Amino acid sequence: MSENEINYGPLQQLIGTWKGDKGTDIAPEPNGEENNPYFETITYEAIGDVSNAETQTLAVLHYKQIVQRAENGEVFHHQVGYWSWDADTGVITHSFVIPRGVGVVACGRVLDSDEADVTVIEVSGEETGFDGGIAQSSFMQKKAKTTAFTQTFTIQGDSLKYDQTIMLDIYSKTFEHTDTNTLTRQS
Repeated sequence: MSENEINYGPLQQLIGTWKGDKGTDIAPEPNGEENNPYFETITYEAIGDVSNAETQTLAVLHYKQIVQRAENGEVFHHQVGYWSWDADTGVITHSFVIPRGVGVVACGRVLDSDEADVTVIEVSGEETGFDGGIAQSSFMQKKAKTTAFTQTFTIQGDSLKYDQTIMLDIYSKTFEHTDTNTLTRQS
């Protein structure tokens, strides 16, 4: 199938480069939490379709996300992954890895929206989930175990807002690590 014939469905709206400077990262610390304002760039690239077991065809985007601290520009998060869409079932899958030794597969769908020009995508994955999952190094399992991931994207024209929560078992407690930002399409 040629690139022009591929139906990316709701993922079509993500293709391009997005930048946002209003990010808020609430992260765990041994004695509480820290609030990290950040800016970031996410680039989504259409890479075509893939076939699974000769019965499933997925339209796929590759992406790279670079997150930097607002106070000094230091990169504190680098993530790469894929978004895929199954037109037959409507399932969207977000799979990604981060260099701390964690890989996530989160699945979901487009949610109903009250506004015609707004697309809301929600995905989630759990450590032992049937539809999605989390793999992590033995160090991360012992010291900073990820047990669940949820993410909601709200896309309206050239605006993309996301909210995500990563449930962590860290510092002998359960912590709800959250990130949120609003980005604008640059190209």
